[in-house]
Order: sequence, then C-alpha cells, then structure tokens
Amino acid sequence: MKVTIKDVAREANVATSTVSRVLSDNPRISEETKIRVNEAIKRLNYKPNPIARSLAKNKTRILGVVLPNEADDLLSNPFFVNAMKGMSMYAQSKNYYITYAFSKNKENELENIKEMTQSHLVDGIIMLRVKENDESIEYLKDSKFPFVVVGRPENPDEILWVDNNNFQAMYEVVNKLIQKGHKRIGFIGAIKNLNMSKDRYKGYEKALEANKIKLDQSIIVYKDEFKESEGEFGCRELLKNEDLTAIIATDDLLAFGVLKELRSNKIKNIATVGFNNTQLAQYQKPPLASVDINADKLGYKAAKLLIETLEEEDKTNTNRHYIVKTEFIKRDSFM
Repeated sequence: MKVTIKDVAREANVATSTVSRVLSDNPRISEETKIRVNEAIKRLNYKPNPIARSLAKNKTRILGVVLPNEADDLLSNPFFVNAMKGMSMYAQSKNYYITYAFSKNKENELENIKEMTQSHLVDGIIMLRVKENDESIEYLKDSKFPFVVVGRPENPDEILWVDNNNFQAMYEVVNKLIQKGHKRIGFIGAIKNLNMSKDRYKGYEKALEANKIKLDQSIIVYKDEFKESEGEFGCRELLKNEDLTAIIATDDLLAFGVLKELRSNKIKNIATVGFNNTQLAQYQKPPLASVDINADKLGYKAAKLLIETLEEEDKTNTNRHYIVKTEFIKRDSFM
C-alpha cells in the first residue's frame, strides 16, 4: 500500500500538520523534530504528492508558455519544438507542468496572458518572442507577474530573459564569408520588429562595415514570415543582382527556400547560410550550412530561470539572464 503522510506522522510520533511543516521547511519547527520526521520519511520511503503540496501552498506548479502565431504549425518551424523540449526537460525535473497557448496575433497573445494570470491558472509565464514596444511584456511587468522571455528585451535589466548573442553570431558568419572572398552577400530576414531580427541585421551591417564593404540596400530583403515560400520569393528578388555570390538568411526555413530557388534556376555558385541548424538542414541539396542557436538550451535555461525565481532556490543569485552559445555548422552550401 502507498505510504501516506499519516503513516509518517505515526512513525515519527508527531501530528500530520508537523510533517507538512517539515516538508515545507518551516523555520518554526525545531531541528530535533525535523531530523525525526525526515528519518521517518526515509525509513518509510515516503514520496510527497507534489500536486497536493502545491494546492496547500496555493500554487499550481504549472508554467504557461505563450507561442506566437507562426508556431501554429509546429512541424514547419522546429525552433519551437526544440525550445519546448528544453523547457519540458527542466520543468519535469522540478515537478512542474507546462501548458501552451497559441496566439493568432498580438491582441490574442495579450488576451491569452491576461486569462492565465487573472484566473491563476499558472505560476509563471514563458514568452518565445520579443518585439519592440511589446504590450505583453509591459502588462506582465505592471502586473508584477513572474515571467521570462526568450530573446533580448528592450530593457534587459528589468526582466528575466534568455538569448543568444545574435549580433555576434551574424557578425562572425558574414566575416567567414568575406574571408572566403565573398563581397556581394545578400541578406534575407523576416518579421522586422523582432529584437532577434534587428540584432542579426546589425551583425550583418557591422561586419560589412568592418571589412570596408559598402552596404547595398538592393541586396537586403525582408519578408513577413519565417517560411520556405518567403525564402523563395526573397531569393527571386535578390537574383536580380547578377553579381551576387552569397546569401545569408536569418532562419533555416528562409534558407531552404533560397536553396530551392537556386536549384530551380540551376545556380550552383552562390553560397547559402541559415540560422537555427534545424534537423532538416543536413538533408538539403546541397546540405545547408547553418548557425546552431541551441534552441533546446534556450528553452531549458528559460524554465530554469523562471522556476528558480518562483522557488527562490538561491536568494544570493542575482543572475537575471543567460546567454546561450551558438556554433557555426559548416556544410556544402558554404562555398
């Protein structure tokens, strides 16, 4: 039979309320009593029910994850799957659960957040996108509700966040292309108001500047979404410049579209680089060179930062953000 808190209380010769206080590390319980109860727990191999304990503390032990509209088709953008995997791994290790909310647009995103916070459905929120003038972030800050964002916020000292150094990652990739002799490097981005998009563009711009290559707006294209079809359209626009020798895209899905358009035009001498290093990158024709942003680690660190804050595990820890390292994965499209 399953061991209950009453069995522990009987074994330690204390009240069940005392066992509960020991489990919650109540400072009003003497060390002698704590030792006696913990020894009883060990002897009986008692496993506290995390859900029951959460209810007693008026906590749900649930994290709400807000997914942006482009995550509707999760299979089309593996970034979200990998980030969710990382979040789930850490949450599970701490006996937390995760609930997901999909947002059709920014208004719907704010509605989802208000519903989760005002109805006390979750203890904290993780957001997977950061935009300029982000109303959702402002609402959560004003509400003083625990949350963390994946992406660099506009006021990084005020909130919890996790990100890559997107500026540096793009800067280094463009430098690698220049070192191989490329000077006409096209750029394809999407969703211009994301801080990630802005940081990667700045890295592109500064790398050209550092190498004394003039910025040319005719080889810079922005699309509405991170989709393969948008990459095709973007590549079509860039190919109007016949002297182009390389194209860098801010997401693998855009880069997949670039490769598809290059194949359809039988063009084999334009280097292509993407971002995210999704599983399908290695199976493209040619295999796509990409920057691995370690999306699973971004998700893992986001959950860790939020849960540590909720649990106040280390009150001396003043760390309010994590920077996850990136890695350039060289493949045949890098020529």
